[in-house]
Amino acid sequence: MARIRNHAIGMTAAVLAATVLAAGCVQSAQGAGADLAGGPRAVVRVDQVGYTPGETKQAYLMTSVSASKASFTVRDADGKEVLKGKAGTSTGGWNSRYKAVHTLDLSPLTEPGDYRIEVSGPVTATSPTFRIAAADELFGKLIQDNVRFFQAQRDGADVIPSELQRKPSHLADRQATVYDTPAYADDETVLTAPLKRVAGPVDVAGGWNDAGDFLKFTHTASYSTAGLLLAQRTTPVGGKELAAEARHGLDWLDKMWDDTSRTLYLQVGLGKGDSDDGSGKVRSDHDVWRLPEADDALNVKPGDPDYLIKHRPVFRAAPPGKPISPNLAGRVAATFALAAQLDAADNPERAHNELEKAAHIYALADTNPGDQLVTAFPHGFYPEASWQDDMEFGATQLALAGQTLNDSRATAWTRQAAHWAKQYVTSDSLGTLGLGDVSALAHADLAHLLDNNATSTEVTREQLVADLKRQLDDGSTRAARDPFRAGAVYTDFDSVPHIFGLAATAQLYERVTGDSRYDAFATQQRNWALGANAWGSSFVIGAGTTFPHCPEHQAANLAGDLNGEGDILLGGVVNGPNAAAKLKDLNSFPTMRKCPSDQANPFAVFDGRGGGFMDHVGAWQTVESADDFTATALLDFTLAAAPHNESSKAN
Repeated sequence: MARIRNHAIGMTAAVLAATVLAAGCVQSAQGAGADLAGGPRAVVRVDQVGYTPGETKQAYLMTSVSASKASFTVRDADGKEVLKGKAGTSTGGWNSRYKAVHTLDLSPLTEPGDYRIEVSGPVTATSPTFRIAAADELFGKLIQDNVRFFQAQRDGADVIPSELQRKPSHLADRQATVYDTPAYADDETVLTAPLKRVAGPVDVAGGWNDAGDFLKFTHTASYSTAGLLLAQRTTPVGGKELAAEARHGLDWLDKMWDDTSRTLYLQVGLGKGDSDDGSGKVRSDHDVWRLPEADDALNVKPGDPDYLIKHRPVFRAAPPGKPISPNLAGRVAATFALAAQLDAADNPERAHNELEKAAHIYALADTNPGDQLVTAFPHGFYPEASWQDDMEFGATQLALAGQTLNDSRATAWTRQAAHWAKQYVTSDSLGTLGLGDVSALAHADLAHLLDNNATSTEVTREQLVADLKRQLDDGSTRAARDPFRAGAVYTDFDSVPHIFGLAATAQLYERVTGDSRYDAFATQQRNWALGANAWGSSFVIGAGTTFPHCPEHQAANLAGDLNGEGDILLGGVVNGPNAAAKLKDLNSFPTMRKCPSDQANPFAVFDGRGGGFMDHVGAWQTVESADDFTATALLDFTLAAAPHNESSKAN
């Protein structure tokens, strides 16, 4: 299910030198021989990172004239011809200018190396360079870059100075005040009553900023940390840096859970104040564009408009010891249980402690929730419809941790996981992998659990496999109708993370079943996200030759020297294409550095089928980079990089 970002500033930005941006973006987007009035006659779209030797490989020729007789040549780094072929039949038109998209079959290309495609015939075009390489080589760099994104997102004292010139920030979070649930107007635009202090101080310093702003959410942090832990469990490709970043996320979640009072803290920071434009008596995180350390330097006292920007409020998921919204209880429990699995061999004492915390959180789940699940305040920041998948995820990871630590509760947790899986697959809130739905992660591990389970359960392995197949069939059906074979809806939010979620699910399906029918689909989805799309942009910052240089991210936007190279938010995954109509309302702040310098949008000529993309610091709708987006991509890359016999292990 798509997440609606309802933030005041949208949230994401990074900067390269303004002059480099303007020139480089136009050149990459339009290509040689461009008709500046309306774009080039033809372009080649290819996965700019590359392909593994044995997988199905496709590129796309998008053209404004008939190209059924076009041919292509692939050349290596020395210019030597290594493959020739004919353009395939059109997969459909894209927009009023680009009336046909043709596939270019690169599958016979298996020799490792760097290559480019040259098209000749009715139209001419040249692709960006791409590589053929082994999976660990191809995806290892992407994984490392994704980890660097999380390093750049760090908050508190333990920052990585080499990332975006980061400095310690929000140190007042060490002594934070806890407030009661904030009251918002029905449309969730403004705070309607003063905040009421209920507890504190509590230490909630550290963790990651959620996206390009500086709020911190248990909802997204638990999903992201779980993704990093699953990646760490899958393969050692991420190395010590991945393990350290997963631990950084877990350490913050450990602060957000008070095991003594049984309190789960939900959020640090205020996302909406008492006015929609920041002019009221209470200003929020989204009302100011600044570096995060600037908040610590504020000289404020209670009652000042910016008081809650420095002294950030903490909100609870529920009062101490009271039932917790099951979506939160399930996924936070799963995260601690995953950590217990990983710590069992080398640090059993810590593992047992993590398992107990997971069990306590899981036991507090409110399994009769009301109409609105608790995710964030305001709720519209992260609306979510399903929760049985989270409970399945939590119980499954508890069972796996219990087995690893010889805990007698493992069998009961397995039965509970099966119960919640059955409740999910028979519900009316079915989705695909992403922040709002973790069923694919739960199903894959539960299927392995059931393989070794001697007792009957409410769900069968076949039902779990069928639901994984349902998710992939939904994506495959959409892809079959799309000229670039995208399985997500790119006229809504979160198209790119949904694409990566489908790719990861296809790999999980293959590992659970041994059935490779969706392998080519998984490759198509990854290809689309890394450049084989209408806009010819990779949506992972730093991956390929064309990628977002202006994501809406305050720390990145303000960190670099615009007269030099600037800083780049390496490894961050952006939202990607969205409805073109949504791009009419861009964010702007007096302190925001212009990016690109000429404020142009060279990608506009490639907008089509209602979708649009803009690389602009104010375009939060398309270039917001976020923790959960990046965690989903990282998991996909990790699964792709791991040998199957390694990644199929549940622990």
